[in-house]
Amino acid sequence: MHGRLVALAAAAGVFALALAGAPQLIDAARAAEPVAVVRPGDTLSAIALRHRTTVARLVALNSLADPDRIYVGQRLVLGAPAGSSSAPGQVATTASAPRVHVVRSGEHLTGIAQRYGTTIDAIVRLNGIANPNRIFAGQRLRIPAPATVAMTSKPAGPAAVQHRVVLGENLTAIAARYGTSISAIVALNQLADASYIRAGDLLWVPDARQGAATGAASPGNLPADVVRRMALRVAVRDVIVAEARRAGVPAAFALAVAWQESGWQQDVVSSAGAIGVMQLMPATADWVAGSMLHAPIQLRDTRQNVRAGVTLLAHYLARYHGSRTQALAAYYQGQRSVDSHGIYPVSQPYIDSILVLETMLGG
Repeated sequence: MHGRLVALAAAAGVFALALAGAPQLIDAARAAEPVAVVRPGDTLSAIALRHRTTVARLVALNSLADPDRIYVGQRLVLGAPAGSSSAPGQVATTASAPRVHVVRSGEHLTGIAQRYGTTIDAIVRLNGIANPNRIFAGQRLRIPAPATVAMTSKPAGPAAVQHRVVLGENLTAIAARYGTSISAIVALNQLADASYIRAGDLLWVPDARQGAATGAASPGNLPADVVRRMALRVAVRDVIVAEARRAGVPAAFALAVAWQESGWQQDVVSSAGAIGVMQLMPATADWVAGSMLHAPIQLRDTRQNVRAGVTLLAHYLARYHGSRTQALAAYYQGQRSVDSHGIYPVSQPYIDSILVLETMLGG
C-alpha cells in the first residue's frame, strides 16, 4: 500500500483537503508549461474539471505521490502546449522529431511510462536499459508510441463499435454507457492497464445492441508482454499463492493486487516509501505485525512482505464482509477513510484495474 491517501485521512479525516504551506518548487525547464496554482479548498478533481484535463494526467505530469496532498500556492503543471520544443520533463510534439524525456531527480520508469501512455518494457527495449530500476537525473530516454491506443482494425468476434475517449472518462463510465463490462473492453483492446486511458484514444467496445454479454472476457486473456513478464517472476507468484492460501484470500485476488502494486517485484520502493511486492508503508507493516501477525515483519524479505500484505487483505475482506471493492479501497486509501467517507473517486480506477486483472488471472 503506497500510503497515498492514508496520511491525509488519518491526520484530517477529510478528502482532498488543501494544505497550507510554501509553494512547491518546479524545475525551471518546466516553467514555460501551463500551470494551475492551487487555491484554498481546491482538490485535484476540481482543478482537472476547471482546466479540462483528468486527475490521472495531473498526477502523472507532476509526479504526485499522494493525489490528496496538495497545498495552497502549489503550482501544478497542466501539460506542454502543442508545438512546444522538447525540454527536461517534456515531450517533443513535432511529427518528425523523436519523443525524448529527460529524467528528473526522483523519477522512475513506472511514472515515466504512465505519463506517456507506454510501458516500462517498451522504454527499456528502445533505450537498451540493462537495469530498469537504475536510471539517473539528466538521462535522455527515447519514448515509444503509447501502448494504450486501441487497435485500428475491427477485431474479430462479437459486434463492436468504436468509441473515442473524452476528457474525464474512464472504463467504468464507458462500460456503463454501452451496457458492457470493463473486462470486455480490456480484452477487446488488449489493454495492459485498465486504469490508464487517455482523451483521444480509440477503443473498440462490444455493441450493446447485440447484448451486453457478447463481449465477456475470458480468464487468462492477458497481453503478451504481461504474460512474458509474469513468467519471469513465477517464483514470487508462487509465494503470493502460498500466502493467499494460508490467509484464506482468493489467490487470483492477491495476485492481482500484487501485480498492480509492484508487478510482483520485491525491489520496488515508491517515492512515498512503500516497499516491496505488496508496496507496504513501514507504519502499516508495524500495525499488521503487532495487531494481526503478532510477529515482527521485515519488509525487505519477499515472503514476509507478501505475508503482511496478504494478511492485510484478509483483514479488509473480513471487515467489509467479503466486499472486494471496499477491501481494495481500504488498501489504497486507508481503512479509516473508507469507514468515515466511503470510497474516494480517485480510488475507483485502481479498484477497477485490479478487479479486471483478477478475472483475467482466473478469479
